[in-house]
Amino acid sequence: MESWIQYTGIVASVWIIMGIFVASLFYPNYSHSRQFCSELGAFGSPTQKLSPLINNYPLGVLFILYGYFITTTDVTYLPTFFVGAMVIVHGLSTWICGFFPMDADPYTSKPSMSGHIHAWSGMVMLLSLIIAPSIIVFSAAYPLFIRLFSLVCIVGCLFFSYRLAIAFKAKTVPGIYQRFSYGFQILWLFGYSFFELG
Repeated sequence: MESWIQYTGIVASVWIIMGIFVASLFYPNYSHSRQFCSELGAFGSPTQKLSPLINNYPLGVLFILYGYFITTTDVTYLPTFFVGAMVIVHGLSTWICGFFPMDADPYTSKPSMSGHIHAWSGMVMLLSLIIAPSIIVFSAAYPLFIRLFSLVCIVGCLFFSYRLAIAFKAKTVPGIYQRFSYGFQILWLFGYSFFELG
């Protein structure tokens, strides 16, 4: 099993890019700069059913499998176990975000229950892949290069999350900053996956 499960982190990193691109092809006039990724699966969107099927659900499986792999690589070292646990949490939250769509209008003043659940699950997704690399940054057992790489990814994610908040408030191009913010998290997963293969 380990012969293929160890590659699920790399597969997930590539899948999410391709999945969002493919889903956007079926959403007329979709804007990657002005719209959130989750708007592909929002209530009433042309891809409400398609997007979770090709994004959230398979990605959730890949994240959970890779998180499980990490937890079993060194069962005697707790930091590694918790890194894997955070990746599993990320996968579970990805499922929840797919099952509970966001509202059609991301600026609505009265979000639905599904919208609230989606937003909170999205927050857990964000935090899980900030906590995971943070564990590595503060763990002396990891090589310096992977600790520095993790730190760069955390800083990049937080910086673009800050820019995302500003863009969202100004109603300009939050989609760009969301992709960069989450992109740094996926970059970390991709890099960490290669580190584990070595």
